[in-house]
Amino acid sequence: MVYNSLQSLKKLSSDITSVADCGIITSDVNRRYFTGMKSSAGIVLVFPEQVYFIIDFRYIEKASKLLDSINFVEVVMQDRLYEQINSLLEKHNAKTVAVESDWCTVSQLEEFRTKLNAEIVSDNLFSERINQLRFVKTQAEIDKIISAQRIAEKGFEHILEFIRAGRTEREIQLELDYFMLKNGAEALSFDTIALSGKNTSLPHGVPSDKLVQNGEFVLLDFGAVVDGYHSDMTRTVCVGQPTEEMKAVYRIVLDAQLAGLKAVRAGITGRELDKIARDIIVQTGYGEQFGHSLGHGVGMEIHEAPTASPRTDEELLVNSIVTIEPGIYLPGKFGVRIEDFVIVKENGCDNMTLAPKELIVL
Repeated sequence: MVYNSLQSLKKLSSDITSVADCGIITSDVNRRYFTGMKSSAGIVLVFPEQVYFIIDFRYIEKASKLLDSINFVEVVMQDRLYEQINSLLEKHNAKTVAVESDWCTVSQLEEFRTKLNAEIVSDNLFSERINQLRFVKTQAEIDKIISAQRIAEKGFEHILEFIRAGRTEREIQLELDYFMLKNGAEALSFDTIALSGKNTSLPHGVPSDKLVQNGEFVLLDFGAVVDGYHSDMTRTVCVGQPTEEMKAVYRIVLDAQLAGLKAVRAGITGRELDKIARDIIVQTGYGEQFGHSLGHGVGMEIHEAPTASPRTDEELLVNSIVTIEPGIYLPGKFGVRIEDFVIVKENGCDNMTLAPKELIVL
């Protein structure tokens, strides 16, 4: 994974002069993406000729072991940070420094402007370059995401044995979380959603002490993290027999999801993909009950590019990753969402989600 990270860092370094004389990376996620190292601190300075990873005493040994053999990366022990940065700017004759507009806070931006001996470039170009590199996944990245997904799917198999009438939403959430963490997850992709009955109409509801009842849907949205990479899946199951309305709505959502999966390919825009799945729901009269986008990218963040949305004309690229997750939500009654995520290919996709999605009745 470090090799792939450094390949991306080399590309960024080669391209930095199209943005500024130097780029400064401070966000945890991009720092890890480009160095392959997880840390809560550190700054990456990107010049065309050289990259510097400035890190404090807590991480210096780990960073040195990981990166010292890389000829274009130098690990620097942090001491007087801004003096060190200014010295490097002078060494490389850098007059402009680009910051991550997606991550840089107002206070941090002001600090850079006050303490660095260079013009600060705060437009979106640097973040756009980074996002372009992260948009398309390498095979090493895909392998991590698949590993995370397999942990989540084992969790799903486990939780189906645990769910029953009388369990609380919170108990289901905690059991699923514990299983994934016990079975190899570095972390959870996000706060697990476990909802039942009327609460399933809340797309991002929070698990409560509500008891599961017979004849209710249980909606689970969850994922695991492996080596910084996330997985994401949603399944809706029923405890006891569903009503005819519940079965009909589930079928509509499943048909929309299958249509979306079939339509995925390189070159399709997010708007076009969203419309294919959304039209099926609209045609059945439930269009107003599908209020969120069809999908989003997944990688080192649980929401990243690309987006499958009525508001985006961005095209999907080969080896980008996108979720397909239509839903119908009927306030006061129930909701259904089914989510897989896929690797975009030239003429289709590879679905990383192997869990069954025909309606499961427990």
